[in-house]
Amino acid sequence: MNCNCFRRWIACLLLLASGTFFPPEAVSASPAGATNLSLSVTAPMKRAAWQERLTLGAGDLLNLQLFDVQDSARTEVPIGPDGRISFLQARDIMAAGLTIDELRAKIDEDLSKYYQNPRSIISPAAFHSKKYIVLGAVVNKGVFTFDRPLTVIEAIARAGGLETGLYATRTVELADLQRSFLVRNGQRVPVDFERLFQRGDLSQNIPLQPDDYLYFALASANEIYVLGEVMAPGIQVFAARPTVISAITMRGGYTYRAFKSRVLVVRGSLDQPQTFVVDTAAILAGKAPDFKLQPRDIVYVGRNPWVVAAEVVDMAAKAFVQSVVVQATSLHVVPVD
Repeated sequence: MNCNCFRRWIACLLLLASGTFFPPEAVSASPAGATNLSLSVTAPMKRAAWQERLTLGAGDLLNLQLFDVQDSARTEVPIGPDGRISFLQARDIMAAGLTIDELRAKIDEDLSKYYQNPRSIISPAAFHSKKYIVLGAVVNKGVFTFDRPLTVIEAIARAGGLETGLYATRTVELADLQRSFLVRNGQRVPVDFERLFQRGDLSQNIPLQPDDYLYFALASANEIYVLGEVMAPGIQVFAARPTVISAITMRGGYTYRAFKSRVLVVRGSLDQPQTFVVDTAAILAGKAPDFKLQPRDIVYVGRNPWVVAAEVVDMAAKAFVQSVVVQATSLHVVPVD
C-alpha cells in the first residue's frame, strides 16, 4: 500500500514538472474584457475601474497613526455618515470619495499646522461602504458588503440562493428568471439568468460592482388563468414560457365537450380586453404554431362554436372572477427550508 502511494506521488511530481498538469494557459488570468468562465472572480490582468481607484466611504474603518509620534495610534476609526473623519488635531476631514493616499495627503496638510513634517500612516481595518443589493425571490434579501470581488453566482449564494417551494406536491422555483434583472448606474445590464442557472452558461456570471441591484422576480406573478372546458379549471402558476397547449395540458387537458378549434385568449384588463381566437386543433395536428401566452392571460375553452365573441369574453370574465375567488383561498406555496 505504501509503495503504491509512493508511486502515485512520484507520478504527480513528474506531471507537474513536465507542465502537462494544468498548463500555464489554463491558470493564467483572462485578458481584459474576456468572458469569465469561472464561478468566482479570477485575477484579471486589468482590474475594474472601481478597483483601480478604490475610494473610501461612510462606514469604513481605518487604523491611523502619526509616524514617530508616541501614543498617536488610533484603531478602527469610523468614517461617519457624513463622510468625514477626525484624527488628532485634524478634525472633520472629508474622506468619502478619496483613496487612502489622497486622505493621507489631506490629513498631513491639516496636521502640518501642529507638527513639523507630519507623516500619517493609514491602513484599512474594514470596508463597509462598498455594497450591493439583492431583493426578490431569494432566501435572504438585503444589502450586502463587498469584502472581495464577487460574481452574480457568489452574490446569490451569499443571499442563501434562489427560493424554492412546494406547490401541488411538487417542488417549484419561486423565481422567474426570464423577468429578473441586474441594474447598474440606472441601466439594465444584459444578463441572461436562464442561461446561467438552467444551462450553466458561466459567460453570464459577470462580476458585480458597488451599488449593483439584483432583483429576482416572483414566478407567482407569472400566472395564467385556464377556464372553461378543461379537466381542472384554475390558475396555472410557475409556468416558464407558457403556451396555450402547455397551459391546457397542465390543467389536465380538455373535457369531452371542449371545442378545440375556437379557444379564446383574453389579454389585458377585463374592461378593455384584447382577444385572440386560437385554433388548438390545428396546433395539435401540427398545422399551426403554438400560441405564446403572457402573464395574467386568460385561456377560455368553450363548448359552443357559434357563440358570439363578446359573449365569450363575458363568460370568461365571470369564470375568471369565480376561479380567482376560489383559488385565492386555497393556493398555498410552502417554502422549502
